[in-house]
Amino acid sequence: MTSVFSCSISPYVALNSGNKPRCGVRAQSLGGGDSTVLSSDVIVVNGISFAGTKEKNGALIDGGSGEKVKNDTLIDGGKNGSLKPREKKWAKDAVFKDLELLWDDGYGTKTVKDYLDGAKEIIKPDGGPPRWFCPVECGKPLQDSPVLLFLPGLDGVGLGLALHHKALGKAFEVRCLHIPVYDRTSFEGLMKIVEETVRLEHDSSPNKPIYLVGESFGACLALAVAARNPKIDLVLILVNPATSFSRSQLPLLPILEALPDGLHDVFPYLVGFVTGNPLKMAMANIEYKLPPRLQFQQLYHNLTALLPSVSVLSDIIPKETLIWRLKLLKSAAAYANSRLHAVKAEALVLASGNDNMLPSKDEAYRLKSSLKNCKVRYFNDNGHSMLMEHGLNLLTIIKGTCKYRRSKRLDLVSDFLPPSKSEFKCAFDEVTGLFRLATCPALFSTLDDGKIVKGLAGVPDEGPVLFIGYHMLMGLEIYSLVEEFLKENIMVRGVAHPDLFSKNFEDLATDFSLSDWMKVMGAVPVTPSNLFKLLSTKSHVLLYPGGQREALHYKGEAYKLIWPDQPEFVRMAARFGATILPFGTVGEDDIAELALDYHDLMKIPILNDFIRDLKGKGSRVRDESKGEVASTDLFIPGLLPKVPGRFYFLFGKPIKTKGMKEMLEDKENESQLYLHVKSEVQNSIAYLLKKREEDPYRSIIDRTIYRAFNSPLPGVPAFDP
Repeated sequence: MTSVFSCSISPYVALNSGNKPRCGVRAQSLGGGDSTVLSSDVIVVNGISFAGTKEKNGALIDGGSGEKVKNDTLIDGGKNGSLKPREKKWAKDAVFKDLELLWDDGYGTKTVKDYLDGAKEIIKPDGGPPRWFCPVECGKPLQDSPVLLFLPGLDGVGLGLALHHKALGKAFEVRCLHIPVYDRTSFEGLMKIVEETVRLEHDSSPNKPIYLVGESFGACLALAVAARNPKIDLVLILVNPATSFSRSQLPLLPILEALPDGLHDVFPYLVGFVTGNPLKMAMANIEYKLPPRLQFQQLYHNLTALLPSVSVLSDIIPKETLIWRLKLLKSAAAYANSRLHAVKAEALVLASGNDNMLPSKDEAYRLKSSLKNCKVRYFNDNGHSMLMEHGLNLLTIIKGTCKYRRSKRLDLVSDFLPPSKSEFKCAFDEVTGLFRLATCPALFSTLDDGKIVKGLAGVPDEGPVLFIGYHMLMGLEIYSLVEEFLKENIMVRGVAHPDLFSKNFEDLATDFSLSDWMKVMGAVPVTPSNLFKLLSTKSHVLLYPGGQREALHYKGEAYKLIWPDQPEFVRMAARFGATILPFGTVGEDDIAELALDYHDLMKIPILNDFIRDLKGKGSRVRDESKGEVASTDLFIPGLLPKVPGRFYFLFGKPIKTKGMKEMLEDKENESQLYLHVKSEVQNSIAYLLKKREEDPYRSIIDRTIYRAFNSPLPGVPAFDP
């Protein structure tokens, strides 16, 4: 008889070293009769807590407090045994509302060796059925965080998110399914375990989504549960889903059945090589900025430490267990594929390009066309076990694909999670690091008395602040601007073109790209409601009145402001008493020459049809009455690179609108302030174009020589303001 375990687990177990870790597991028989009785202590293995409470007659006994749970009511095991409503009062004290900027997500501190070491302890036979556990490393989640249920692959251990526990634990209540080594629960039985937990969570919090993260076999399980529960708000994260198992070119099952018992000890090393990229696994905790020699030393150390641990795979999946689970996988894939049409949940498929076990990339294409609401991201250099490999932070991917929400509808303002330290390093060291090195931005600001100074001392720390500026060619200045403000502990929320968030753009995006990183760094679609929400929450907001037309300007229009004639942001800023900060930026002509603009490209056959097609699918932010700035011509200009010069930013004198709301209701006053902001931006551009001629380090050659002799310094100096 199979027992179903639904979790009643606090995600905060064993946080304080002085308290005994506590978590409870409710046992319930699938086939009727008495519930299974379990008896063991709560244990903690490598930061993972396991339930070892005793349950009898359907009541859950918490070994840490002497309380029992019956019919979702806490029974105080103290003096009177009085009944108490099952309220999560602990949540009010334990959770917090906001994450600090550049918070520590722990990514890059764990490797696959930590997974293997943890698995070695967890797989010790206890005779129990499948169960949920909450990793202690996950810590305290944000207030109103959704539940995330991790469904493992063939290993069944449940530690597949070991590299991601700390990061995910801030955004979710993380629970992981553990399938013991010698458990033989059928696929239908496992599906019912997950389904019951999903329904209990939905009944408890009907307005929150429930996340199912399924890896390989677990992805089949997630799809099956979603197909059976179309009315529950589920978000599926499918990692190399094994729905393609029938098309696998690796005949594991026949090989295993024919493999002599004496050679089975060699099999883990073969499986380890096939399922993942050993180099990427060993690089998971290596700093990108380390010199090559130190990187190689760390890589060598990680590989030599990892290889002896691989032998534990033969204990995690003995031959008999692996044969059973491969048969289980076959039935799971068939079940999931037969019910794809019934899946209503939104899904995100993460597919590896170097998956030696499954045709994951082709399967991602198939699932995207089969599922009604599906996004896909490809990771061409990763293997089958991508969650264990370097350079893939699961929380970052969820944020960058706009899949993180805490209620029925996505709100990019209230659901935003600030970038972490590891995201900052990855975005600005690995993704745009060479571009930053080439452009070496120099920033200046203006104090209240009108004095121009180096750095951002003239920028108000407290919001709301509305940055209004010139949009450089292709928006190249954005990455430097956001990075420099993050260094000053200021989160700048950019309002971007809605097409970056549209389904049409999503169809063009397959890899995790710069557009995804923009969303990780706080970009939202430019709409009045989003601007309203951002200013009402006292944010620092980046707005370009020239928008797309200014960023995709034509030849001869460099540093020309292409703004609407009518003011669009003044009254909104005054409504919240926001400080308007005009700024100028120059440097596009120092890194590239615009060789082909819109008019040139429209003369080229095939390309002109592609541009017309993009225009037809694009969103219109402004109507044609706004003039030239309302243009929706989308194209990628042809650029001729130059020996890189430098980017310069000048933030003008802050313009305070607090107390001016009534005055700016007058259209004439509103127009005057609008024109004043515009003139300040033009003056800033003119100032920078003139002063950059005085910069001794404007050329990358001069900056390279400077760095060679002054490497300890944080930056390269520029002209004196």
